[in-house]
Amino acid sequence: MDLDIDLQLASAEDNLPTEDQVNQWVTTSLQAVHYKTPPDLTTELTLRIVNQEESRSMNKSYRNKDYATNVLSFPFEGPEGIPLALLGDLVICAPVVKQESQEQHKPLQHHWAHMVVHGTLHLLGYDHMEAAEADEMEALEVQILKQLDIADPYQNYHET
Repeated sequence: MDLDIDLQLASAEDNLPTEDQVNQWVTTSLQAVHYKTPPDLTTELTLRIVNQEESRSMNKSYRNKDYATNVLSFPFEGPEGIPLALLGDLVICAPVVKQESQEQHKPLQHHWAHMVVHGTLHLLGYDHMEAAEADEMEALEVQILKQLDIADPYQNYHET
């Protein structure tokens, strides 16, 4: 798969994922849903890893929620009839991911993988606003993470 990920590190947290890890997580997600890059194009995605201040500001601006959140997704909506392979942007808050992994007793890199997979699925149109959608999205996440040798993230914890 021809994939170009623009990884932007805007956080000083330790143990951030590497470009190779992010590439593997996104590629596995795209393959699981049988995503096909249009001919002669490269699939593109931006992943920005931020601190709490930037996450909080963006969450307030775009979702009217005044707190830092784990992942924000901004799917790209291109003009009709023009073949593009721009998936969109993910913004992941490193301190929130670290805190959640500790609270949920999960290895940090496993939680990072889950957040990247979760965000990638959002960019592809998956959602969890309704119970049926949430069930479908969670099952897909579990399947993808299993391919990455990562345990079911919902086994002992359920996100709201």
